[in-house]
Amino acid sequence: MAFSENTRQSLIPSFLYSSPSPSKTLFLEKVTNSSNPSLWSSSSPVNGSEGFSSSKRSFVIPAPSEPGKVELYSPQYYAACTVGGILSCGLTHMAVTPLDLVKCNMQIDPAKYKSISSGFGVLLKEQGVRGFFRGWVPTLLGYSAQGACKFGFYEFFKKYYSDIAGPEFATKYKTLIYLAGSASAEVIADIALCPFEAVKVRVQTQPGFARGMSDGFPKFIKSEGALGLYKGLVPLWGRQIPYTMMKFASFETIVEMMYKYAIPTPKSECSKGLQLGVSFAGGYVAGVFCAIVSHPADNLVSFLNNAKGATVGDAVKKLGVWGLFTRGLPLRIVMIGTLTGAQWGIYDAFKVFVGLPTTGGVAPAAVQVAATELAKA
Repeated sequence: MAFSENTRQSLIPSFLYSSPSPSKTLFLEKVTNSSNPSLWSSSSPVNGSEGFSSSKRSFVIPAPSEPGKVELYSPQYYAACTVGGILSCGLTHMAVTPLDLVKCNMQIDPAKYKSISSGFGVLLKEQGVRGFFRGWVPTLLGYSAQGACKFGFYEFFKKYYSDIAGPEFATKYKTLIYLAGSASAEVIADIALCPFEAVKVRVQTQPGFARGMSDGFPKFIKSEGALGLYKGLVPLWGRQIPYTMMKFASFETIVEMMYKYAIPTPKSECSKGLQLGVSFAGGYVAGVFCAIVSHPADNLVSFLNNAKGATVGDAVKKLGVWGLFTRGLPLRIVMIGTLTGAQWGIYDAFKVFVGLPTTGGVAPAAVQVAATELAKA
């Protein structure tokens, strides 16, 4: 890195840091060294701070640079967030493939899949137990790619927008920064997800179309063309961007409120196990909100990827406005609530494993006071 250790910057108090073991630090170094160094040097907010004046630097808190620690907003930090995102999204979405499969079929063919219980019964009768996991490969690959971009770029944009706003406005308008950072990250993440989502829906809702990703991908391209893989991109943005904005902003707010009102002990004094429990609980509640906000677009994505040449108007005409908002919603609330809670739990567990603090729960006043004291000094 081109900066000295004293010029590292962070908006997070130093008491949240913990030292990872040498093996964990070595793991992150290997991940980082395997990446493109030019990517880190161009996207890291630390390097990007060259354009700021020295007067602006005086308003932020230097990040710890002690040996053996993973420094916030360093290449190792973004590598950890990216890997954590892969694990949290890829594994959890693959685990709930049966629920997702029933949900998609309820959205496409409500006459046949009338309810959750009957939907599982129909699938079991027609396709057996193996049928519950049809489409798990594109699910795993697609949401792993999405998770890498979603969490990695969220951490980047959150820091980037905070630097632009400055500590005072970053504290005052922190929710807007969460919303802007998550929306920016999701635009990129959905470009990575969209081709896999298209194949997944087709495999899950049209029995006999393909066994999975290996044969479904070339069949889809032959049928729809390469651009057909992105036919559902705009509806996907319509589903995922509001979902992700709600997911990150509500999670950060809920966790902060839990530490403020429900847990008498400051976060810095809580055990790692308790902090991870807070992450799961906050993620589950946030997931319920996410499911409600993004459900109409989820119905559109399923409809468009299932019917060749279908349009949004066709979907609205067939499903109805009420159907767009309600069809498959109870199942999706259960699925997304569990999914989001597990994602935040896995993501923060990985951060703890590599020696980073869990997400959220930092009192904004601490940042503002420390920044003010540093400026006076």
